[in-house]
Amino acid sequence: MPDQNTTETIDTVLLDVDGTLIDSTYLHALAWMRAFAAHDLTPLWWRVHRAIGMGGDRLVGEICGDEVEESLGDTLRDAWSEHYRGMLADVRPLPGAVDLIRGLLDADYRVALASSGKSEFTDAALDSMGLHRDDFAAVTTSDDADSSKPAPDILSVALERAGGGRAVVVGDTVWDIESAHRLPADCVAVRSGGFAEGELRDAGAILVVDDVGDLVARGWRP
Repeated sequence: MPDQNTTETIDTVLLDVDGTLIDSTYLHALAWMRAFAAHDLTPLWWRVHRAIGMGGDRLVGEICGDEVEESLGDTLRDAWSEHYRGMLADVRPLPGAVDLIRGLLDADYRVALASSGKSEFTDAALDSMGLHRDDFAAVTTSDDADSSKPAPDILSVALERAGGGRAVVVGDTVWDIESAHRLPADCVAVRSGGFAEGELRDAGAILVVDDVGDLVARGWRP
């Protein structure tokens, strides 16, 4: 578990986006599969799904190996972006996403988005929720850090820009949990990204629920 000063009050909530606030995980997997198929690469669906939430700078090598990353990494990432861009009309907020954000803001927490996705896709997610960057203390994406999740860089930048002290992370993957622990911070996990409760608990989540709507129903506060 994170080694942090437990006497310091949590003042910041760092929210993942894909699979946590919006129902996009499987659309990302489909976009990657189409990008791979165009180059006669045929990874199994389950492997691609489990890598979603890891940044694109890491995903190609994780799925297809370092040789493919070196020869085709940027090409595959460009193709994934193009395929996913064409699916944006199908992206929907997950139940309770906006209510959770509004409730945390009303309770005077600093709320920041910390996504491994591209900036344009984070903006599209905000549009789908009827929200804007100005609604948050900070919005960070893969464009704001040298290394994506599970490195803690994106979370660290989000916390710093939000002006927070101690944070809790809400995410949907084992990559979010690892990134949180390396910050360090605790992580609340949701199952809406497709990871099993046992996996998320084993990775170190302090609480696992089906989706952020469950957090709203519980009246959850850090």
